[in-house]
Amino acid sequence: MTAPVIRAEPAHPRPLWVSIEGVNGVGKTTVARSLATTLGERCLLLDELTDRSEETLPGRVTAALAAEGDVYLRTGHPVAETLALLALKVRETERLADRHLPGVDVILEDRGPDSVAVCQAAILAAHYGEEDPARLARYVLATARAWSRLPDATVWLTGDRAVCTDRFAARVGRTLEPRDLDVIHRAEELYRVLAAGEPDRYTVVDTTGLSPQESAEAVEQSVRDLIRTREVAHVA
Repeated sequence: MTAPVIRAEPAHPRPLWVSIEGVNGVGKTTVARSLATTLGERCLLLDELTDRSEETLPGRVTAALAAEGDVYLRTGHPVAETLALLALKVRETERLADRHLPGVDVILEDRGPDSVAVCQAAILAAHYGEEDPARLARYVLATARAWSRLPDATVWLTGDRAVCTDRFAARVGRTLEPRDLDVIHRAEELYRVLAAGEPDRYTVVDTTGLSPQESAEAVEQSVRDLIRTREVAHVA
């Protein structure tokens, strides 16, 4: 008598990990929270590191970095700051890998490793007089890749820089200093470089002239397209 063949059930594919990126004031958090609400229980939203409770490890680390009152967490030790922020991102990836997330097919992250790469590259370049901040951004991202995987997809929101800086200044309740504006300027250009270098991972959404609701709808369509593409690839 032939023993029955026992077929293992195919493993459920891990959730699609999408990071929402862009300079401060472009509307990332508003878009991410709106989309998470729309997707409902199928979506796990990861808040930006600086929005975490101080009762958590990320909250304690970012609170320590923010103790000097700098809007970009600059304490005068940019290499240590970069490694601390990267470590928090790696820890987050590891913790998610160990979690069982029934019913979740999208992990939506408000700022991922790309944010660390572009913002810290801008800060490092200014601090050390580096003429090629793009080289630093690629190096930071390569370091992140050596420790953990990067998001499956990155949605980069770009928009009117003046509008973004005005929104950011209003949010922090102060006039932005020239060196703050320099980080925004450099970060926007570095996102452009990274997006051009990884067109398969990056999706660009231009929010210029769009209302917050229209921006959210544009990002929602992009994420739904990414989900659909992934589902088709999985079936194939």
